[in-house]
Amino acid sequence: MPRIAKIERFSTVLLASTVLLLAAILSMPSFAATKAVDIYSQEQLIDLIRTKQYLTRVKGDDCQLVQDIEARAEVLKQPLYQYLWAEMLNYGICVKANPPRGISMLKDAAEQGSAEALVRIAEYYNDGKFVIQDKERAVQYVLPAAANGDLPARMMLVNLFGQGYGSPRDYEYAYHWLYNEVFSSDKTKHKALKLLKVLEGKMPASAVARAKQEHLKTR
Repeated sequence: MPRIAKIERFSTVLLASTVLLLAAILSMPSFAATKAVDIYSQEQLIDLIRTKQYLTRVKGDDCQLVQDIEARAEVLKQPLYQYLWAEMLNYGICVKANPPRGISMLKDAAEQGSAEALVRIAEYYNDGKFVIQDKERAVQYVLPAAANGDLPARMMLVNLFGQGYGSPRDYEYAYHWLYNEVFSSDKTKHKALKLLKVLEGKMPASAVARAKQEHLKTR
C-alpha cells in the first residue's frame, strides 16, 4: 500500500475515534448540554411563592434565569419578580447576598400593592430576620394585604392580634375576614379556627357576634 494511502487511512481512523470519544464525553452527566429553561409565568411564580419553593426552583434551574429575573425586577418593575429577585439577594441565591438591597426591593413591590411582598416583609419584622424585630410594624405591613383578601395575610394578622399587637379597633375586621373565608384545605381551616379562638378571647361578645355575620355592619 502506498505511503500516502496509509497516512490517509490512519487519519480517517483517528478522526473517527476522536469523534466517538468526544461524543462519549459529552454524553456524560457532567458534560451534558443544559436544558433551556423558560421564564416563569405569573401563575407559576405565585404557586412557587405560596409553596415557598421559589428559591429551590431557581437553584434547580441551574441559575439560568438570573438575568431575566433581574431585568423583570429592576427594569420592568414587575412585583412578583421584584419579590423573587429580592429573596435571591437576601439569601445569596445565584448572586452575591445583599439583604439591604433585597429588603428595599421587597418594599418596592409592596408599594405596588403586592400582597406577597407585604406578607414577606411582615414576616421579617415579626421574626426579626434582617431587620430589628418589630411586631407592630409587622401589623402595619400585613393589614393592607389582609384587607385586600389575601388568606396568608389574614391568618398572620389574626395571629398577631391574638398576641396583643395592633389596635383593638381592628380586631373585629380581622376576625370577620378570616371567619368568612373559604378554605381549600381542612388543615388551614382548623388552624384558622384556633387563631380565631385566641382573638375571640380579646374581644367583647357583641363584637364577636357582629364579626361572625356574613356582612359586617359598622357600628
